Amino acid sequence: MKKIKRVLVANRGEIALRAIRTIKEMGKEVVAVYSTADKDAEYLKYADLAICIGGVKSNESYLNIPSIMAAADISGCDAVFPGYGFLSENQNFVEICKYHGIAFIGPSVELMAMMSDKSQAKEVMKKAGVPVVPGSEGAIDSLDEAKKVAKEIGYPVIVKASAGGGGRGMRIVESEEEMENAFLAAGSEALNAFGDGTLYMEKYIKSPRHIEVQVLADSFGNAVHLGERDCSLQRRHQKLIEESPATVLLPKTREKLLKTAVKATKAIGYENAGTFEFLLDSDQNFYFMEMNTRLQVEHCVSEMVSGIDIIEWMIKIAEGEKLFSQDEVKLNGHAIECRITAEDPKKFVPSPGKITKWITPGGRNVRVDSHVYCNYVVSPHYDSMIGKLIVWESDRKRAISKMKEALSEFVIEGIKSSVDFHKEMMENVDFIENNYDTNYLN
Repeated sequence: MKKIKRVLVANRGEIALRAIRTIKEMGKEVVAVYSTADKDAEYLKYADLAICIGGVKSNESYLNIPSIMAAADISGCDAVFPGYGFLSENQNFVEICKYHGIAFIGPSVELMAMMSDKSQAKEVMKKAGVPVVPGSEGAIDSLDEAKKVAKEIGYPVIVKASAGGGGRGMRIVESEEEMENAFLAAGSEALNAFGDGTLYMEKYIKSPRHIEVQVLADSFGNAVHLGERDCSLQRRHQKLIEESPATVLLPKTREKLLKTAVKATKAIGYENAGTFEFLLDSDQNFYFMEMNTRLQVEHCVSEMVSGIDIIEWMIKIAEGEKLFSQDEVKLNGHAIECRITAEDPKKFVPSPGKITKWITPGGRNVRVDSHVYCNYVVSPHYDSMIGKLIVWESDRKRAISKMKEALSEFVIEGIKSSVDFHKEMMENVDFIENNYDTNYLN
């Protein structure tokens, strides 16, 4: 077993600070990297060393593999923690880390490649006995093929980018008359966003819930789940509120779902942290959507109900440590996470600028993951998320009450934020009664 001594955190913002904390708590050294836009970030002071890797644009800094590898090399790092976004699922980056003898804290490039192509991942899951949404057998190469497949599985269908994410390169098609425009638009958007215009198609499940399962797996063939999360409250396929557990699930459905995720993890020989995402229909049938081979933004709610630090275990697994058993995982209570973004809560347009007042809530079982402070300047160059507010309570009703109170204590001035939106949701009757789906906010 090779112990990791110094970790480079190849990310920014709240996840960089989140990782720095755990790495330091484990008694390891940490190197932070930053762009010129983030040179004054307070969290850089908590690292053992901070290195500038380029300009304000992501491709000049946080996506700049040569600069990041140079920083790792000159600082003597023996591992890289990628976080989410940026290079977290970049297969070239994983290969380069391996070539330089630096541990990538995540799965192997082979597993990443297997699950990154969503049409291929679907075929892999079918072979592993996981239910999948009816759809095309792999990629669709032409408009005529798209019309043929749609006719076979029945409208409505959804056309998706094979290399996609975040709702881009995705179109819902209600009839054959809509197919041409939707197919061409999705392909063009996918090509612009991901450099790959490949598309595939699935049956569109109306009024679904978005349920995901957090898994951990080691190099000894052991795999466990940390329960499930309900991520159904979305706007344009972007998650806004996440919960664990998903109280919409019947007990027998939950048991089957969790067993299926662990079975699939073992079937593909997965290693490290990962998330299986499913669609749940109104009859409690669930279907595999995709697997994220990285840490998720919403990992915090799984940590709150399990008491397990996921980043700590990602590092331990990378060191070759054996995982705990499923029986040792004790899931308790209910956790809710609200994503706090620098956006106009009415229109959801970005609101960059200086934060002139920043007061965060506190109290028992209230967690704020954020790199922000008073007079911090929110850059227009990066994602608008400036923090996450997470609460835990004994049940969902009490967790909603706690979140409502915590949000009332959250003060952000100088920019617009999503705090007011979340306040409204905590009083929304449909949300309180668990009566919504992924299309609710649309």
